[in-house]
Amino acid sequence: MKKNLLIAISLMIFQAFSSVNAFAGEEAKAYLEITLEIAETNRGAAVNVYKKYKQPFLNKAKGAASKNLLVRKEDVQVLHGFMSVADAEAYLESSLFKDDVVGELGPLLASSPKIRIYEAF
Repeated sequence: MKKNLLIAISLMIFQAFSSVNAFAGEEAKAYLEITLEIAETNRGAAVNVYKKYKQPFLNKAKGAASKNLLVRKEDVQVLHGFMSVADAEAYLESSLFKDDVVGELGPLLASSPKIRIYEAF
């Protein structure tokens, strides 16, 4: 019984650490800012999409360092931190972004998103 419990705990610890992005907590060198115009009635759904894909982004996107949702009356912004501009550009071409995130957010948008990449110093 104790042996099985120890194995289960060890497996949970291994899974927790193996899914952590190596760059999480490091200072980002580039930022991808996506500004979205979303009606107030659709904001809850948009927040759910953000929550659904935040951890997969941090775990799987190359060079991902952070992801934050910024909400104001006029619009919603998603600020992604990366270790390089090239990593940010690659994420925009990834299936996680193009198929999953855009696929779910698309119907909620009132206009085309504004996408900007910044280099941080």
